[in-house]
Amino acid sequence: MDPIRNPYAPGAGQRPPELAGRDEQLRAFDVVLERVSKNRPERSLVLTGLRGVGKTVLLNALRSAAVRKGWGTGKLEARPDQGLRRPLSSALHQAVRELGHPQRDEVDQVLGVIKAFAQRDAGPNAKLKDQWSPGIDVPAARGRADSGDIEIDLVELFTDLGGLAADKGLGIAVFVDEMQDLGIDDVSALCAACHEISQSGLPVIVVGAGLPHLPAVLSASKSYSERLFRYQRIDRLARDAADLALTAPAAGEEAAFEADALAAMYAATGGYPYFIQAYGKAVWDLAPRSPITVDDVSVAAPEAEAELAVGFFGSRYERATPGEREYLRAMASVASSLDEPLDDADSVPTADVAGVLEKKPQSLSPARDSLLKKGLIYSGERGRIAFTVPHFGRYLREQG
Repeated sequence: MDPIRNPYAPGAGQRPPELAGRDEQLRAFDVVLERVSKNRPERSLVLTGLRGVGKTVLLNALRSAAVRKGWGTGKLEARPDQGLRRPLSSALHQAVRELGHPQRDEVDQVLGVIKAFAQRDAGPNAKLKDQWSPGIDVPAARGRADSGDIEIDLVELFTDLGGLAADKGLGIAVFVDEMQDLGIDDVSALCAACHEISQSGLPVIVVGAGLPHLPAVLSASKSYSERLFRYQRIDRLARDAADLALTAPAAGEEAAFEADALAAMYAATGGYPYFIQAYGKAVWDLAPRSPITVDDVSVAAPEAEAELAVGFFGSRYERATPGEREYLRAMASVASSLDEPLDDADSVPTADVAGVLEKKPQSLSPARDSLLKKGLIYSGERGRIAFTVPHFGRYLREQG
C-alpha cells in the first residue's frame, strides 16, 4: 500500500480523517448554540474521559461548529503551574475578534476590560515584560474586572462579553482543555461566572474537557456545579463506529478491509480512537495490497504496539520519577491479581497498592499526589486510584 496515501493520523489532538461515533455530541451542541442565540436557557458543557478517547478532537470540532454559526470563540489549555487570567484573556481576545462587532468603541471598551483582567495578575508595579497586552492597543479599563478577586472579576468580564455578543444575536464560547488542571480558586471563579451568566441569560458558554474525575473537581469547588454543567462521558467507540473510522478513510483512497480484518482491529484497539489511528497507519504501511486482511493486521500489530509503547505509553512513563514508577507498577500488579472485573483504567484500591509495596499508605501519599498532578492517575472515588491512560496497566506488566 502506498504510504504517501496513508489516510490515518495518530497524533495528540489531531483530527482523524473520519470523526466517527460523535454525531450525537455534535448534534446536541448545535442545539445548544441555537438555543443560546435565541436567549433560551442552556448549561455549559463538560466532556470527560480517559486519554486517547478523542476529547481534544471533539472539543476542536465543537469549536468549529460555533465558528460556523458566527460565534466568537477562544480556546486555552489549563496547566497546573499557570493561573487562569492570562490564557483566558488571550482566548477571549480571539473570541472578540471572531465576533466582529461593528461598533468599534464598544469593542474597545470590552478589550480594555480584558486587558485589565489580565494585567491584574501581574500587580500594579509589575515590570513591562510581565504585563500582558499582545494585540490590545487600548488602555486597560479602570474599576472593571480588576478587583483582584478573580471570582468578581470573571463575572464582570463575562457579563461585558455577553452584552457584546447579545448585540449581534450571537454568542461567545470558551473552550478549556485539561480543565482538571485549573487551580482551586480558578475553578471556583469559573463556576461562579457560569452560574451568574446562566441566571442573567447572557450568551456566553464554557465548554470544558478533562479526565474522568473532573466532575468531582468541579463539585468540590461549588456544590451547584452538578446542575451548572451538562456532563458528557466520551468513551471508546462502539464496533460500528470503530469500523467506520477505518473503512471511510480507506474508501477515500480506493482501499478496503476484509470483515475478519476489521474484527481483528477492534480486538486489538479496544475501540479507542487513538489506538485505531495508530493501528490503521501501521497496517496500511505494511499491507501489500487491498483489501487488507486479518494476516496483514497480525503482521502489523508488533509495529503498532511498538509505536504506542514509545509515543503513547512510554512518553508518559518517562515523566515519572523512580519512586512514582514503583507506585505505577504496583498498581498494575494489583490490577492483575484482583478477582473483581476491572474497567479499562484498571481502578484499584490504594490500600492494596500499599500492600504490594509493603509500605504504609501515608508514606505513599507524596508519590500518589505527584502522579495525580502529572495526570498519570486519577481518583474517581475515595480509596481507589486508576490510570488515566487505557491499557496502561497491561503495558507496565508487559514491560516486566
